[in-house]
Amino acid sequence: MSTFDPNALECLAAIMEEGGFERAAVRLSITQSAVSQRLRSLEVQVGTVLIVRSRPLKATSAGRFLLKHAMQMRLLRADLERDLKDLSPGLLGAGQEEERISIAINADSIATWALPALSELAKQGVGLEIITDDQDFTIEWLREGRVLGCVTTLKQALRSCKQVPLGAMNYVAVAEPTYAARHCPQGLSPLNFRDLSFVAFNRKDDLQSEFVERALQLKHVSLNQFYVPSSEGQVRAVLAGWGASVLPELQVRDHLQSGRLVNIAPDQVMPVELFWHCWNLESAVLDSLTRALTSASAWSLRHESAKK
Repeated sequence: MSTFDPNALECLAAIMEEGGFERAAVRLSITQSAVSQRLRSLEVQVGTVLIVRSRPLKATSAGRFLLKHAMQMRLLRADLERDLKDLSPGLLGAGQEEERISIAINADSIATWALPALSELAKQGVGLEIITDDQDFTIEWLREGRVLGCVTTLKQALRSCKQVPLGAMNYVAVAEPTYAARHCPQGLSPLNFRDLSFVAFNRKDDLQSEFVERALQLKHVSLNQFYVPSSEGQVRAVLAGWGASVLPELQVRDHLQSGRLVNIAPDQVMPVELFWHCWNLESAVLDSLTRALTSASAWSLRHESAKK
């Protein structure tokens, strides 16, 4: 089997992560010409194109395999650095850019339970890069080999990966009291849901329509929606009276208790099951990530599910 130049592999990863050759050159502290040469040498060695020069850039099938290999090399280096630090504390500096461990997590988890779960690893110097995407789409980052693990709603493990159940995040429909009194004084119903505006995360976010369909036993509803691509931003928009929104109960609990928000469908809770997927590799860093996320979810998600 061919041995691939680690610098060329890291160059491929930098191009995809930075979204272009110029930014990859800046990150790697080399010229743009050198970036192109390293990629070209890798393509010659493999015998096929690795990146489609489109907007945005896209990795080919072969490119995705090599991206995954590049991520695995990062993981090996991160494991080695962790082991050497244990033997000789202070011998090595903080994790470098190429040793960063990339994971994909949905925005609602980042806004509630996931960051506290990863705090200890960050304090230990594990270089983390968190990619955010809709919980139904984070799995694509893992499938393409661009991250080492992801939090997703997909239950089935990908090939060469393992899956761990995290628990259910409970979602509720909320609105600012004045807005609710004007548009749905008796709560969400089949007669008034079309009069409400809903604050969604982005166009991938189908939680709003799914909740309404389940709560009102309707099919294929069409909603008037604003798009705010931030979990915290969605909450602020609802507090400002933009409209209603289906949000994690963990995130809006304090606002409900203080009366700043009201539950417009108090008998309805929509649980969304989450799973941690990661490559099935022997790695102390990956094992630490898995333990940190599953431990946090045991309280934040599973405990909440048990109360419902």
